[in-house]
Amino acid sequence: MKYRVRIDLSFVNEADAQSLTAYAKNLSQKAISINEGELNEEIAFCDLEICRHDEGLPCKKLERIEIRKLK
Repeated sequence: MKYRVRIDLSFVNEADAQSLTAYAKNLSQKAISINEGELNEEIAFCDLEICRHDEGLPCKKLERIEIRKLK
């Protein structure tokens, strides 16, 4: 059994988004991916994006953190 947290939050202030990303990055050291290396793997991740859907434009990915223990 695992405990999974899924969050999708939008911020007006970039500093708030960066703060949450930094917290997730720090905590990601304790996180695991499920069935890593197998056909049914579920890789844990955190994405930081600029969302422009309110302007009719697509998102732009700034950073992606993936939790991979296998090398």
